Amino acid sequence: MYRSKLRALNRKLLPQHLLYPPQWLVLGVNNICNLHCKMCDVGTKNLETNFAQNLVGTHPLHMPIELFNKIADQTKKYYPNTKLGYAFTEPLVYKHLEATLDYANHLNLFTAITTNALNLRQKSEVLVKGGLNELFISLDGPQIIHNEIRGHKSSHQRALEGIETLQTKDSNIPISIFCVITEWNIGYLKEFLDELKQFKLKQVGLLHANFTTPEIAEIHNKKFGHVYHATTSNIEEVNFDAYNLNLLNEELNSVLSQEYNFTLSLSPNVQSKEELTKYYHHPEKQVGKTCLDVFHNLMIKSDGTVIPAHGRCYNIEVGNIYKESLKDIWNSKELQQLRMALNKNNGLLPACHRCCSAVK
Repeated sequence: MYRSKLRALNRKLLPQHLLYPPQWLVLGVNNICNLHCKMCDVGTKNLETNFAQNLVGTHPLHMPIELFNKIADQTKKYYPNTKLGYAFTEPLVYKHLEATLDYANHLNLFTAITTNALNLRQKSEVLVKGGLNELFISLDGPQIIHNEIRGHKSSHQRALEGIETLQTKDSNIPISIFCVITEWNIGYLKEFLDELKQFKLKQVGLLHANFTTPEIAEIHNKKFGHVYHATTSNIEEVNFDAYNLNLLNEELNSVLSQEYNFTLSLSPNVQSKEELTKYYHHPEKQVGKTCLDVFHNLMIKSDGTVIPAHGRCYNIEVGNIYKESLKDIWNSKELQQLRMALNKNNGLLPACHRCCSAVK
């Protein structure tokens, strides 16, 4: 609690120089995805957006093992408690997964993977032997719904087989599952949650969709586009008018009042009909207070380029691991300016309003 208060004071009073370390280094270990999700710019091949460029716009396709080792070495040297998150684009197809997990484990660094779990069964032994500390899995509903959203006829089955395989290996790796609420899975969330009771899970999170509309991008760019250019994000095949908000309101009230053998969360905590209408139909209205991820995280792409926070952030280079140290990048001039801009503008810029970082 004491440390948290000091960090909050640091963010408020001296955002241009953070005196504490990053919590996460989000690693773009590869630029490949093996699914075609309807609510993702990569899945819909809308590749000109910030989100898509942050995920698949960099070469080489796989982060070189030498670069990963350089990141790990500097993390151990400067910020030994900072966590390494294999997050983009699909870490379980990263060709250096085994070697890099082994190296991070050798340095006693915390590692986590965020995955669609399509290849989890095949990679489960690698994760256990590599000392993985935590696993985050993206699922979108029961079998028929999930497979339709993901564009793969057996992605759901393979994900559950992977979880079962991992848990039968006497693995102590904590597993959390996160589900993005979309027009396609509203009405199926309770069935989905009931299905997950068969597994030993740390958490299941229901996430409201993250997106940027053309109107919000335009509003944002009129004031900030010269430094933090915004694009549309994750709306190519999404129709917010098709969201049954009455049904969603009822379903959320129902599932959140039940007890499960895992922690159930909703982020942001928007569940009334009025709040849901504001969230999905009035993105110009701010939900949440401030972005904390720009003050807590860095994302490193496969070419060593560092951007703020993670794949949903602005595609601006704040440093490069090949040229500068991790310690220098953490308080680089570019990051100082973005942090001060956020503080000056009530914690969020217009294009931040429907980003997951706005509601933590």
